[in-house]
Amino acid sequence: MTEKQKMLNGDFYDSRDPELLKMYHNAKKLLKVYNNLDSELLEDRNKVLESLFKFRGSGVWIESPFFCEYGENISIGENTFVNTNCIFLDTNKITIGKNGLIAPYVQIYTATHPINAADRVIISNKESRYVTATKPVTIGDNVWIGGNVVICPGVSIGNNVTIGAGSVVTKNIPDNSLAFGNPCVIQKKL
Repeated sequence: MTEKQKMLNGDFYDSRDPELLKMYHNAKKLLKVYNNLDSELLEDRNKVLESLFKFRGSGVWIESPFFCEYGENISIGENTFVNTNCIFLDTNKITIGKNGLIAPYVQIYTATHPINAADRVIISNKESRYVTATKPVTIGDNVWIGGNVVICPGVSIGNNVTIGAGSVVTKNIPDNSLAFGNPCVIQKKL
C-alpha cells in the first residue's frame, strides 16, 4: 500500500513520501499563481481551481489568498463562496456541498496525531518524525460557516446548518441546526 493510500484510508503514513511531496509542491505552485492573479481574470482563476481541486462546481467563488495542502482531495459544490484567508488542510477528503457560505479565516483540518508525545514523535538516526493519520470532513448543502471557525478531523456537518463565528467544531452537527461555541454545540434546530 502506498503512503497516499494509507493517508486516505486514515492509517498512519509518512507525510514526507516522495509522491505526497510532489502533490504538495504542485499545489503550492498552483496556489501561488491563483493567489497572485488579478481578481478580474475569472477564466484564468477558474482554470487554476480546476487543476487544483478534485471537483469544483459551477459558480464556485474563492477569494484569495486561499491555502490548502494538496488540493486534489477537495470537492466543492456549485455556487459555494469561500471568503479570504481560508485554510483547507486536505490530507484526506474535504467535501463541501452546494450553496455554501464560508467566511474569512475558516480552517478545515483532516490531519490528526496521537495525543501522547511518546507516540507522536519518533526519533531515529538523530532525526525526528511525527506520526500522522487523517479523517475526512464533510459539509452539506446550504451551510454557512462563520468567520474564524475551526473544523476538526472527521467532522460531518449536515445540510442547512449555520455555524457561529469563532466556533471549534469537534463533533458532527446534524441537518437544520444552529450551532456555535468552543466546543461547538447545537443551540437550536432550524
